[in-house]
Amino acid sequence: MSVFPDHFSSAAAGYAAYRPTYPAPLFTWLAERAPSRACAWDCAAGSGQAALALAPHFDLVVATDASAAQAAHAEPRPGVAWAVMRAEAVGLRDASVSLVCVAQALHWLDRPRFYAEALRVLQPGGILAAWRYGLATIDADIDTVIGRFYRETVGPYWPPERAVVDAGYGTLDFPVADMIPPAFEMEASWTLAQLGGYLRTWSAVTRYRLAHRQDPVTPLLGALRPLWGVPRRSRRVRWPLEVRVGRVPVLAAPPREAQARS
Repeated sequence: MSVFPDHFSSAAAGYAAYRPTYPAPLFTWLAERAPSRACAWDCAAGSGQAALALAPHFDLVVATDASAAQAAHAEPRPGVAWAVMRAEAVGLRDASVSLVCVAQALHWLDRPRFYAEALRVLQPGGILAAWRYGLATIDADIDTVIGRFYRETVGPYWPPERAVVDAGYGTLDFPVADMIPPAFEMEASWTLAQLGGYLRTWSAVTRYRLAHRQDPVTPLLGALRPLWGVPRRSRRVRWPLEVRVGRVPVLAAPPREAQARS
């Protein structure tokens, strides 16, 4: 198996504190389509943003991540069981879960191996869902500055897998027939400091900092301050979600004559 591309362990604390949460209606919609509410698997779970949101809908949520540092920063929650495991080789029984989620992480996985594992653990009729989000939008002037930072300042430091996010998940192979979900959007109300905390969780920012021994976000926040107004002012931050979701086929029952002979 390929080496785990660990871009986030060093930023695990910031990831837990500053990564945005996903919209509650997304998890309601997924749970309503799962064949049961017994068990869901949130793989490549990071510090558990999706796992915690799944917990009200399922008896058990298994949250796994290959990074022990990420799992260590996860918020404990009844009904959520954590394990440090790679998504491509998880210790779950065959046909034991009704929903598999991959939140903002499918591009990091060995997809053929992960798809095989997801199909192994999903029940007949189970749901596989993956989603991604790109750059946040705040207002036109701020978005222009952040876009330049994304493309030019830290652009050369994005791991190659990030290109999949920019291209969109619609370009990826998917092992089950697509369902058409509603439109979902993430939203947060952040101060300038909170925005800076989020930007410092970017894998490209971590790689830039290692290469240059300096933080590229600090000068960016300086450039944003005149556009932001009072730094403690909260602004609306939005990320449209692109969701890929499909259902594992339910095998047809054999004819009654065959059942009688078995």
